[in-house]
Amino acid sequence: MRKCIGCNEMKSKKELIRVIKTPEGEILLDATGKKNGRGAYVCRTKACLAKAIKSKGLERSFQMVIPKAIYDSLEKEMETIE
Repeated sequence: MRKCIGCNEMKSKKELIRVIKTPEGEILLDATGKKNGRGAYVCRTKACLAKAIKSKGLERSFQMVIPKAIYDSLEKEMETIE
C-alpha cells in the first residue's frame, strides 16, 4: 500500500503512478515503477496530480523547489497515460 500525495488515500501500488527524482535531479513519471530514483506516488488522474501540485506534495517529497515547466511536462505525460 502506498499513499497518494494528491488525495492522501492509501491504495495498492498498481493503482498509482510513481513520480521519481533521478540521481541527476530530473523529475519524471515512472509508469513501470522500476526506474532508479526517489519516488512519490499519485493516482492515475489529472485531478490528483493537480491537488499534489497545489499542496506542494512533490516539493515536500523531494525536498526541492520544482519549476512550473516540470509540472507542465508531468501534466502532459499524465494525459498520455490516462
